[in-house]
Amino acid sequence: MKAEYRKGCLQRDSVERKEYAGVRSAGSRERREKGGATDLLEQILDRDNLNRAYKQVKRNHGAPGIDGMTVEEALPWLQEHRDELLQSIWEGRYKPSPVRRKEIPKPDGSGVRKLGIPTVVDRVIQQAIAQQMHPLFEPLFSEGSYGYRPGRSAQQAIRKVKEYAQQGYVHAVEIDLSKYFDTLNHELLMNLLRRQIQDRRVTDLIKKYLKSGVMENGVRRETKEGSPQGGPLSPLLANIYLNEFDQEMRSRGVNVIRYADDIVVLVKSKRAATRLLESCGKYLENQLRLQMNTGKSKVVSVVARKHFKFLGFALGKNGSGVYIRAHGQTLVKAKKRLKELTSRSQGRNVRQIMEKVKVYIRGWIGYYYVADMKRILQSWSEWLRRRLRMYIWKQWKKPRTKVQNLRKLGIPEWQAYPWGNSRLGYWRIAGSPVLSRSITNEKLVQVGYYDFPAQYERLRKMHLSG
Repeated sequence: MKAEYRKGCLQRDSVERKEYAGVRSAGSRERREKGGATDLLEQILDRDNLNRAYKQVKRNHGAPGIDGMTVEEALPWLQEHRDELLQSIWEGRYKPSPVRRKEIPKPDGSGVRKLGIPTVVDRVIQQAIAQQMHPLFEPLFSEGSYGYRPGRSAQQAIRKVKEYAQQGYVHAVEIDLSKYFDTLNHELLMNLLRRQIQDRRVTDLIKKYLKSGVMENGVRRETKEGSPQGGPLSPLLANIYLNEFDQEMRSRGVNVIRYADDIVVLVKSKRAATRLLESCGKYLENQLRLQMNTGKSKVVSVVARKHFKFLGFALGKNGSGVYIRAHGQTLVKAKKRLKELTSRSQGRNVRQIMEKVKVYIRGWIGYYYVADMKRILQSWSEWLRRRLRMYIWKQWKKPRTKVQNLRKLGIPEWQAYPWGNSRLGYWRIAGSPVLSRSITNEKLVQVGYYDFPAQYERLRKMHLSG
């Protein structure tokens, strides 16, 4: 099945010329030649659309589904079984495979998030569907919706929260939905899809994906509700479902900022926020059949320290006004990770350690650059350099090696000898003037130290000025 899809659907670019040579039905080709309108399934199975879908799935990598097939291994399978696969979709006979259950820890340590990983073939088909559905639903989405939408981001979402706070909307209802992706009501969702999609073959195919089941510990379990995270269609379906909540709040004149299932409702008074907490819960449960987590959903002050948290960010307020900051829990988690990456028990070359630190911190700053944290990053940089000096000092091991290396780095013998033979702890020695003068900041840069405070400043200037 997999090779057919590839052969009929994918087409390599200059580097991957043989990837996917898509197919179209004769009827579709004739209709296009006559200039007539095409239906949605034809657009989904169009060669160029399938080609783009495969390339996107390949870029995303991802783990194999229940068949164990990787993205690379799927190519020859798709080439071999192209006609059979596409014909089965055209005729409505295609049956998606169950998704493979995988659990990953939640970032805040509050439990696990259950993913459902489709096979590569199903990911390609889902991606092809999503690409054609986005233009249909994008115009219908709320301005306050930022998750999984083209040209929108978490950074824009927190900036909008800041903008509202500056206008006096300083009270927020934080809404936490219990197992949102796993509890979408299939009947309601299909009704929402049918409002915009007239091609029944497409809605039937989407329904098959919703009902495809989950393979867990070798046993297939039916899926009577939910759209498991892990497939390309799931984020779009989740947005379509919660758009009903967005539009309901909009009709009431209420400001909602939403990123997937992370939701904040902003108002000017605590009393109004308290009323909204109750009414939002009733709407979500009665109209959308979702369960609001009453333990985590609450009314908070947006600018109160330690209270408000959204997408890893928080807000603060000083004499200059409202500002964005990284939430305290976010900072603790990041520093903990940096400590793990620079653990002196790894036995790796210090250049390898620095490269791992660079990859992590570059990605972290790429997300949190909108937060005001210049001083925090400068203090982290000093702390991290000391961690690396400690790492290097331990790698030198023997006192004789330490003395020799200190002398090579410009420390006179009368100082190198006592320090090389010192029994002080690694951390204390790493903060000594001797190591600062021998393993200088400049030398650390030469062996790969990443100046992340400078990168943070560059990113802020580039993005915030533009």
